[in-house]
This record gives sequence, C-alpha cells and structure tokens, in this order.
Amino acid sequence: MMNQTLGSRIAELRRKKNMTQEELAAELGVTPQAVSKWENDLSCPDITLLPQLARLFGVTTDELLGNQNQPETALLPEEQRKPIKDMILRVIVNSHEGDKVRVNLPMSLVQVGIKMGMQMPEVAGSGAAEAMKSIDIEQILRLVEQGVIGKLVEVESAEGDIVEVYVE
Repeated sequence: MMNQTLGSRIAELRRKKNMTQEELAAELGVTPQAVSKWENDLSCPDITLLPQLARLFGVTTDELLGNQNQPETALLPEEQRKPIKDMILRVIVNSHEGDKVRVNLPMSLVQVGIKMGMQMPEVAGSGAAEAMKSIDIEQILRLVEQGVIGKLVEVESAEGDIVEVYVE
C-alpha cells in the first residue's frame, strides 16, 4: 500500500471492509460523489476526516497517508505466502571503500545451489567477504519456507562494510 495514491488506498481499504462508496459517505457525513472523487484522485478528504477514516478502516493516519514504514521483516500467514519459485533473494553489499554489489537471485535457483553445496558468494577485495561467510544460506531458506520475508540479515564488518540480505 506504500506506493499507492491516497485515493487508491481509500478505495482498497473500503473494499476490504466490504463497504460501498455510499456506505462510506454516510458514515463520514459526505456525499458519495465526494468519496468517488477521493478514490479517483480528483480531490482529497478534508483533513479533519482523516482520523475518522483511519479509525473506520483500522489503520493509523500515517498508514492511511502512506507514511507508515513497513516492518523490515515479517512472518506471513500461510494464506498470504507466495510460492518460493516466485520469490527473490537480494544481497546488497556496500563496502567502506565505496564499492557496491547487488545480487538478485530467484529463490528456486538458491534452492538448487544449496542442494549442490554452494555457499554465499564472496566479494573479492572487500572486508565484507568475511561477513558474508558467516551468513547461513540454508537457514535463510528455512526461514523463507516458514513464511519469513523482508530483511533477514544485516551484518556490518569492523571495517564498516555492510551486507544486507532480503527475501521478497
């Protein structure tokens, strides 16, 4: 919901509540046309309605406005999980020397690599190589299979190299 407009967030939240535009309008004391304009991004609700909208939808005003940061790591219920074949492992390395490495691998390829005995890739010429050796890719796969997504690992070496591992 973070990259949506306010109007599309209102529409999505309204639908999740199984409400019509008319029902939402009646609840807020506005016209159905006003709700339609909000949802089509032709206008915005009056600022005094935002707390009422948030309460009605069971979100914070920050979430309603799209300012709420999503948790870095989440445990998804089984019905919300994607198949592992549709997921991506992202490894981000920022060295203290200014080098940047970005690796994006399909999780299905990671599964095959683990079966073949592969380990985390090494970054030549970087203090991050030592940090990456300590990352257990099999444990990451087990977490993903249990429904954990987001930032799974963040390691900072003594030299200031940063390695982050995400699954999306």
